Amino acid sequence: MTGWLSLTLGIPRPVVIAVLGVYAILVIATALVWWLQRCSGGGQGELAARVKSWWAMVTVFALAVFIYQPLSAVFLGLISYLALKEYFSMVPSRKIDRVVILAAYLSVPVQYWLAYKAEFGLFVVFIPVWIFLLLPTLMALQGETTGYLKSVGILSWGLMMTVFTLSHMAYLLFSGDAANAVAGGAGLLFFLVFITQFNDVAQFTWGKLFGRHKISPSVSPKKTWEGFLGGVATSIVLAALIGPLLTPMDAMWSAFAGGLISVSGFLGDITESAVKRDVGVKDAGALIPGHGGILDRIDSLTYAAPIFTHFFRYYFYP
Repeated sequence: MTGWLSLTLGIPRPVVIAVLGVYAILVIATALVWWLQRCSGGGQGELAARVKSWWAMVTVFALAVFIYQPLSAVFLGLISYLALKEYFSMVPSRKIDRVVILAAYLSVPVQYWLAYKAEFGLFVVFIPVWIFLLLPTLMALQGETTGYLKSVGILSWGLMMTVFTLSHMAYLLFSGDAANAVAGGAGLLFFLVFITQFNDVAQFTWGKLFGRHKISPSVSPKKTWEGFLGGVATSIVLAALIGPLLTPMDAMWSAFAGGLISVSGFLGDITESAVKRDVGVKDAGALIPGHGGILDRIDSLTYAAPIFTHFFRYYFYP
C-alpha cells in the first residue's frame, strides 16, 4: 500500500509510513479521550480539543506534502494568508493604511513563489528588506503622521510572524530534495511539523502532571518550567528516533534539532501569547472549533520553522 502511494504520488516511502503512523496514533488518542470522557462524566474537554486540532493540523500538512508541488505552494501560502488575516483582525489599524495592508497581502504570493523556486537569496530578503522598506514609504506618502511609527511596527511584525517565518516551511519542502536523499523536502517538512506539534502536546501534558513553577504568568499562565523541560526532553528523544528515518541527520544531530525545535517552538508560542494579551483577545480566530484560529495552532512554527530551516541549511545543504 505504501509502495503504491509512493509510486503514484511521488512521495518518499518513509514520509508515507510516517503520516500513516501519525494517523494511527490519532485514532488511538481519540479512542482514549472518548474513554476518559466517559469515565469522568464529560471531563477532559481541553485534551479533547487538542486531539481534534491535531487531526486538523496533520491533515493540513499531509495535504501540503501529498498534493502536486505547485498546489502545495498555494496551499502553504493560504495558511500564511489566513494567519495574516487573523492578525490584522485583532490588532488596531488606521483607516488610511488600507492600501498598505493590501500591499502586505500581495507580498504573500511573491514570498511563496520565491520559496517554490528555492531562490534563497531573494527569498530571505524580500520581506525583511524590500517590503519592510516599501510599507513605511507607502504610509508616509499617505501624509498622516499620527500613529505612524506604531502602525509601521504593527504591520511589519505581522508580516514577519505570519508570512516570512511560515514561508520557511515551503522553502524547506521545495529546496530540501537536493539535501535529503532519505525522504526529500517532504521528509524535512514532516520532521519539523511533527516535532513542533508533538512538543506542544508534550509540554501541555508534562505541565498538567507536574507543573508548579510558572515561567511567565502575566503572558502565559499555564506555561511552567516543568512542562517546558519535560517537553524539550521528550521531543529530543522522539527526534533522535525518527530523524534518521526522515532526514540525513544521524541520531545525535536529530536530537539536537529536536531540542532546537522544541525551544524555538516554545518561544513562538509565548510571543504570540504576548501579542494576544496586548490586544486583549483569548484566541486569534475561531477557524478550528474549540481551539482558536490558524495562528493559535501554528504559533510555535513562527519561530521553529525559520530556526530549523537555517540550522539545517547551514550544516546539511550541499
